Amino acid sequence: MSTQNQTARAGAQPASAQSAGVQSAESRPAQPAGAQSVGAESMPAQPSPERTTHFGYQTVDAADKARLVGEVFRSVAGRYDLMNDLMSFGAHRGWKRFAASQSALRHGDAVLDAAGGSGDMAKLLARQVGRAGRVVLTDINAAMLAEGKSRMLDAGLANMEYALADAEQLPFDDDTFDCVSMAFGLRNVTHPREALASLHRVLRPGGRLLVLEFSKPLIPWLNKIYDGYSFAVIPALGKLVAGDESSYRYLVESIRRHPDQHALKALMRGAGFDEVKIHNLSAGIVALHIGFKY
Repeated sequence: MSTQNQTARAGAQPASAQSAGVQSAESRPAQPAGAQSVGAESMPAQPSPERTTHFGYQTVDAADKARLVGEVFRSVAGRYDLMNDLMSFGAHRGWKRFAASQSALRHGDAVLDAAGGSGDMAKLLARQVGRAGRVVLTDINAAMLAEGKSRMLDAGLANMEYALADAEQLPFDDDTFDCVSMAFGLRNVTHPREALASLHRVLRPGGRLLVLEFSKPLIPWLNKIYDGYSFAVIPALGKLVAGDESSYRYLVESIRRHPDQHALKALMRGAGFDEVKIHNLSAGIVALHIGFKY
């Protein structure tokens, strides 16, 4: 696991908050894995150019992306962890362990795992803060949040809270958490800048944001192999194991549309983080960005 560090400085840009409850499921879904053709028949034929975004390689109306991503995650929730193990040959567990090791959390601290899906990061972070700490797991997708809650209960973690929440409009007060994590979720939000600003707002001064996400391989020959595996194998694996080829084609495409290491660093600076460090993992296939709020 190779590591590369870089730093930068910037000013703040707060975001607004909006409450969300676990019971109200279908409003605006989102998080990692996805589909090229899911819901395509209901997309607007000619979305407004000022209000468009990407859904994989498709251009869609920005108002539709959360619904489309939500359909993806409702489809794959039951096989989400199994597919992660198969697609990454188990490497995703090591990436998450490394990210959690960079949290600087102490016993009794408060931590938010945003777009936390099945709760892998929340579980790791809960062990660091102990029973005296506060751990909040959020996701915009009810199926994924239910999967995460079930896994936390199976693990015997009692210091957990759950909220169905949009990362762009988190329902928490300013300066609430000592650490915030978002693992493999940022590329699925409709407006990454707004999500990063929202994450910055709820982070306490002195805290840090951990953004673990797929990125750009640093070795040219590896890039070709990675592309071949991603486009040829992953959708076929999704069809075989999860019965859903299109959702995993979306996953592959969404990774290619996600900002690379330096572009994401710039986005985090623009959201108000005073310092940003980059750790390249697996030769840059994945990168951990750590944003500091002073």
